[in-house]
Amino acid sequence: MASVSFTDGRTVADLMAKGQVTLVDVREPNEFAAERIPGARLVPLSAFDPAQAQPAPGTQLVLHCAAGVRCGVAAQVLQSSGYKGDILRLAGGLKGWRAEGLPTER
Repeated sequence: MASVSFTDGRTVADLMAKGQVTLVDVREPNEFAAERIPGARLVPLSAFDPAQAQPAPGTQLVLHCAAGVRCGVAAQVLQSSGYKGDILRLAGGLKGWRAEGLPTER
């Protein structure tokens, strides 16, 4: 079974800069439209499809939401669907990302 662990925003930003991350935002479309992490892919939890959350080849899957709760549910859905890769959760979600001074876009 895939392992699930937390990581901080700086680590995710560094991996993104190297092209080593597929960042999946599980918030709702209105939240995504209001503010998002550049490069994140929207796969809303309300209509979560594990097939749409698959990472690009050779990248690490990172899930995030607003504060770090919904991405845990998404990780469980991925595991239940048979996903075998490791899953990282962005600690604190978008709020944690912002608290680390990392950029967002609107």
